[in-house]
Amino acid sequence: MSKPPLDVQTIIDERFSPCQRLLLALCFLVVAVDGFDTAAVGYIAPALVQEWGVPRAALGPVLSAALFGLALGALSAGPLADRYGRKSVLLASVLFFGAGSLASAFAATLEQLTLLRLLTGLGLGAAMPNAVTLMSEFAPARYRAVLVNAMFCGFPLGASAGGVLASWLIPHYGWRSVLLLGGLAPLALAVPLWCYLPESVRHMAAHGAPPARIRRVLERIAGRDLSAEPRFVAAEPALGGRSAVGVVLAPAYRMGSLMLWLAYFMGLLIFYLLTSWLPLLIKDAGFSISQAALMTALFPLGGGIGTLAAGYLMDRFNPNRVVALGYALTAALIFGVGQGTATMLSLGGLIFLAGTAMNGAQSSMPALAAGFYPTHGRATGVAWMLGIGRFGGIAGALLGGELLRRQLALDAIFALLAIPAALATAALLCKQRFAAVASPFDAARSATSSLPTSNKQEQAHVDTRSERG
Repeated sequence: MSKPPLDVQTIIDERFSPCQRLLLALCFLVVAVDGFDTAAVGYIAPALVQEWGVPRAALGPVLSAALFGLALGALSAGPLADRYGRKSVLLASVLFFGAGSLASAFAATLEQLTLLRLLTGLGLGAAMPNAVTLMSEFAPARYRAVLVNAMFCGFPLGASAGGVLASWLIPHYGWRSVLLLGGLAPLALAVPLWCYLPESVRHMAAHGAPPARIRRVLERIAGRDLSAEPRFVAAEPALGGRSAVGVVLAPAYRMGSLMLWLAYFMGLLIFYLLTSWLPLLIKDAGFSISQAALMTALFPLGGGIGTLAAGYLMDRFNPNRVVALGYALTAALIFGVGQGTATMLSLGGLIFLAGTAMNGAQSSMPALAAGFYPTHGRATGVAWMLGIGRFGGIAGALLGGELLRRQLALDAIFALLAIPAALATAALLCKQRFAAVASPFDAARSATSSLPTSNKQEQAHVDTRSERG
C-alpha cells in the first residue's frame, strides 16, 4: 500500500517558523509601500493647488485616477494569480507601481499626473490581494486572522508615514519628493521579494506542481527533511471543476461575495474621502497646512491598534460579527468627528479613535474574504472584493469634491459619512445570517487525519464552525 499524501496545511500549522516570519515581513513592506503610494496624492494636494494655481475641485480626477487603476489591477490580477501563482504577479505589480510613482514625480500638467496615477494604480491594485492571499495561505490556522491583519497594518502605517514625511518633505524639497520616495521604495523592495519570497504551497499542491518543488518550501517551514513524503495535497471543499471566477460566483459563495463587496465598497468610500480631502477640510476649519497633514495622518495611524485587536478577536470569535462591530463603532465615531472641531486636541483625538475603528474593520476584510474562499478561487475572491470595493474609493474621492463645492459644514459632511458605515455593518450581518459556508482552512484541518491514499487534489470535508461562530 502506497503512503498517503501529506496535506500541506499540516506542516504550515506546526509552528510559526523563520520562513513564515520572513514572508510576513516582506508582505508587510509590500502593503506599507502600497499604502504610502495610494495616499500620496492626498497629502500633496494642498501644495499642488498652491504651486499650479488650480481650483481644488480640479484635483478630483487626479485623486480618483489611481483608484480606477486599483480597481482594474485587482480585478485582473486575481484570476491571473489563481492560474499562474501568487509570487510572480505580486513581484510584477510592485515593479509596475514603483515605476509609475517615479514617473509621476516628473509630471508637468494635471493631465499627465492623472494618466500616470492611473497607471500606478494598476500595480497598486494587483499587489494588495496577492500579498493577502500569500500570507493567509502560509499562516498557521490558530493565528491566521491576526497574522493577516498584522500584515495589513502596513497599509495604514504606510499611509500615515506618508503624512508625516509629507509634512517635512514638501516644505524642504517640494511635493515631487513625496512621489520620488514612493517610487524608489518599491523598486528597492523588489530585490528581496525575488530572492526570498516563496510561492504558495497550497496553490502549488492544488495545481499539481512537482512534489520536489513543494517539498523545498515545506522543508524551509518545517526545518526538517521531508524526503519520505512522496506526494502533497491541499485539502479543499469539492468545486466541480469550476474556474476561479466560477468559484466566487457559485451559489454557495454568491451571497457572501455580494455582501463582502458591499461592505468593502462602503468602507473605502469613507476611507478615500477622508484621506483625499481631509487635509483641505481641516485647513478650511482654520488650521495650517502642516497641522492638517499631521491630523490627517492620525486617521490611518489608529488603524494599527484596531487591526491587531480585530484579528485577535476574529481568531477567537465569529469573524463576521467582530468586523461588523468595528463598522458600527465607526459610524458613531465618524459622526462625533464633525462635532469636535473646537480645538486641535479634540479634533485629533476623535480622528484617531475613528481611524482605530474604521481601519480595524476595513483592514480585517481581506482576512475575512481569504477565509471564505477555497484555494482555487482565493486570490480572485480577495482581489474582486478589493477591486469592486475600489469603486467605493472612487466615489468617495469624487463625493468629497462635490461636498466641498456645495460648501457643506464639517459636521454635516461627517454625519453623512456615518451612513455608509452603518450599511457595511448590515452587509456583514447579512453575510453571517444567509451565507454561512465551510472555511477551506477548517476543511483542511478536519481532513488531515483522514486523507485517502489516492492522489486527489480536492477533499469534500466540511466544517462550518468559523463562519457560524
